[in-house]
Amino acid sequence: MSQAAPSQTTPNHTRQATPSATASLSFSVTRAATPRTKAERDAILGDPGFGKKFTDHMVAIDWTLEGGWHDARVIPYGPLQLDPASSVLHYGQEIFEGLKAYRHADDSIWTFRPEKNAERLQRSARRLALPELPAADFIESIRQIIAVDGDWVPSAAETSLYLRPFMIANESFLGVRAAHKVGYYVIASPAGAYFTNGVAPIKIWLSTEYSRAGRGGTGAAKCGGNYAASLLPQMQAYDNGCAQVLFLDGETSSRIDELGGMNVFFVYGTHKLVTPRLTGSILEGVTRDSIMQLARDRGMTVEERDVTLGDWQGGVESGAITEVFACGTAAVVTPIAELKGPDLSIGNPDAPAGEITMALRQELTDIQYGRLPDRHGWLTRLDTPAGQA
Repeated sequence: MSQAAPSQTTPNHTRQATPSATASLSFSVTRAATPRTKAERDAILGDPGFGKKFTDHMVAIDWTLEGGWHDARVIPYGPLQLDPASSVLHYGQEIFEGLKAYRHADDSIWTFRPEKNAERLQRSARRLALPELPAADFIESIRQIIAVDGDWVPSAAETSLYLRPFMIANESFLGVRAAHKVGYYVIASPAGAYFTNGVAPIKIWLSTEYSRAGRGGTGAAKCGGNYAASLLPQMQAYDNGCAQVLFLDGETSSRIDELGGMNVFFVYGTHKLVTPRLTGSILEGVTRDSIMQLARDRGMTVEERDVTLGDWQGGVESGAITEVFACGTAAVVTPIAELKGPDLSIGNPDAPAGEITMALRQELTDIQYGRLPDRHGWLTRLDTPAGQA
């Protein structure tokens, strides 16, 4: 393939997905020659941890500028072969998603709002100059891995199969431009509780030295660079006895942004829920959106607005803010007991989990696991052919 000059860009229309109600790709399946035995798999499912063990298979789809998306396949899980000049290794042109597969009481397997993850992957792709995978093909890629590795979906309480779709630029070149060759993959990992102490109030650390993202940056995209930037302040959080790090906005260092991997909410009594508005530097979480809808269903007022550090401190001191929690796909909903920082403490480290926090968490997980009716049509069944859920 001919190489373009480093300054050449690819027109956006060549990278956008064509809307489609059904998957356009056909998947081939190559099964692992030596999959784990039932005993080996059961041992892993008995104590899955989070992101430590992976299923026997993975999904792979290729994209080229000339040929578009093609060669969709399910293959044995294993290392990727990358040329040392692959652009993802030099310029970080990559994105990813996270969602879960849940086993219901009748043994069926479902996932939660996958179309929202598909849409967010497309938005991330646009920001990182990557090709957009059609939503139907995204969902079909999830169905395909469940079709071969469905036995890996655990059934114990608070467990699931975490699904990690991701896209990387794998063209071998060192010119600074969007890659003309890309790979999309899906891997899966049995998951238990995200935090080692389970669903318990956590302390979080305020980063005053570092920002997660800046105006016009990639904060609204789910890309690895955002998370890499959070790792040093996350280490500082651990050093100060905290489970997560909280970032302020990169412009004024006064507004609440988000945690290293979760959105944040403030509960005002029993009547109002407030979360920072989406500014372009905050990731639009699927769990965030779902929590807001469940709160509205309860008759609560939901506000998306700027929240300053002073608002948080003043609200807690006055009693107006009665609960604070974080949310995301991996941890679902996690109560926040205290915000710590240099010469700062907001909240009570010994405070129990809030009633509204835990009620919203329970309702959300009950829907995800099929214990409550899915009144919003959020669930998609994975262990049946498309269109029969």
